[in-house]
Amino acid sequence: MSDDYTPPDEPLRVIHADHQILVVDKPAGLLSVPGKGDHLADCLIERIRAAFPEVLLVHRLDRDTSGVMVFALTPHAQRHLGLQFENRQVRKVYVARLWGRLEEKEGRVDLPLCVDWPNRPRQHVDFENGRPAQTDWRVVRYEDGTTRVRLMPQTGRSHQLRVHMKEIGHPILGDPLYAEGPAQDFPRLMLHAESLRFRHPDGGKGMTFSAPCPF
Repeated sequence: MSDDYTPPDEPLRVIHADHQILVVDKPAGLLSVPGKGDHLADCLIERIRAAFPEVLLVHRLDRDTSGVMVFALTPHAQRHLGLQFENRQVRKVYVARLWGRLEEKEGRVDLPLCVDWPNRPRQHVDFENGRPAQTDWRVVRYEDGTTRVRLMPQTGRSHQLRVHMKEIGHPILGDPLYAEGPAQDFPRLMLHAESLRFRHPDGGKGMTFSAPCPF
């Protein structure tokens, strides 16, 4: 990851901004937060900070995943949103393209996950040491031997969607860690955070923000 980091050079895509929160559409290939070392300093939160110096992190998306992210602009908003993520009150919907034809129209993957220490940053299924992880999925359509799905994670484990799809035999296309052979041969990881629903930190009103899928 450290050797070939060439983040996209494109303007910040702001979906919504107010006195408490900022919602943006993260491009694929850009880190959410800085990595270790100067060569991994360019990231979404630093780009945001240029326009919104008060920005605070709430959650992350993998470097290769695109889509909706919410940031806090006050410590109150950071606490409020952080608790919603922690208590699984945020509704997250992703779009993905999977290798092969997923015959069932919908289902749930319930497999505990933890870091695969010898192969970091990979995660793997571990029934003894893993933390509970559930992903609901629903087929959208079939495309040239692949399957477009919507994924609704019920938990927020690292690489959860990527590992769960691999475990049911349909890895996400273009995944450099979990896909193999021709399934890896795509210009990007075909995973996009399509929408986020949460309660606004000021007043608690339910709000949904979305970003169109770029693939």
